[in-house]
Amino acid sequence: MLFSTYYPAEQTSSEKPLLVFLHGLLGSGEDWSACHSYLSEYPRLCIDLPGHGKSCFVDPIGFDHCCEKIVQNVLFQFQQYQLPDDYPIVLIGYSLGGRLAMYGVTSGKFEALNLVKVVVEGGNFGLDCDDARAQRLVHDTQWAVRFAQQSIEDVLDDWYQQSVFSSLNHEQRQTLVIKRSGNLGVSVANMLLSTSLAKQPDLRATLKSCEHQLHYICGKKDRKFIELAESSGFECSQVDHAGHNVHFEQPELFSNLIIQCISKHD
Repeated sequence: MLFSTYYPAEQTSSEKPLLVFLHGLLGSGEDWSACHSYLSEYPRLCIDLPGHGKSCFVDPIGFDHCCEKIVQNVLFQFQQYQLPDDYPIVLIGYSLGGRLAMYGVTSGKFEALNLVKVVVEGGNFGLDCDDARAQRLVHDTQWAVRFAQQSIEDVLDDWYQQSVFSSLNHEQRQTLVIKRSGNLGVSVANMLLSTSLAKQPDLRATLKSCEHQLHYICGKKDRKFIELAESSGFECSQVDHAGHNVHFEQPELFSNLIIQCISKHD
């Protein structure tokens, strides 16, 4: 069973959907803490994915296994808090969490959940050719070997120098290095390889059947993912003064977008 933390709404209302948060690689359910004060009128469930946080000893066995574990945790929390199995859910995933959210929706792994909206923050839809997948597997394998064998602080120093994190200043990078240093390198390596983008199908075509549920969020400084979002044709919001990790850099703006998505659905 994955670890998760449930936060009840400040004012109980059967009309408010449950917000289920899925973090990115190296993160945990605590990553969403800056958003809680802006979303306190909604019940929230923050899940630690396999190999991360207090789920660090849950071994990942690919996309299907991770999605099944997510559903298992949500349904368990429904029992704990006496919520019906068809209680409405807004699923919110960042990066790796966004990829798992999209995979779960398109593969049918989330059929047991009443998803009314899926919000993806900086998640890759998938690679469209074998050459790109082969290159990505080499890239992810190199990082996985480093996470498994080297000091995690040293690896993280280099990890956050990647171009996707270019919007972060030195202080923000150091904050993340310190925050992520509690991870177990071997567990991170296993999750990185198990859910590598190289092993993910290109989800764009299958997502078309549920595009009314999907909303994409990316920072205006995140040029790569802006291009991905715009070329996909899916509903998208771009956030000022943010790069790849919008909820970390601009938690209030990110939270306001979540509320807007829910209001638009209603």
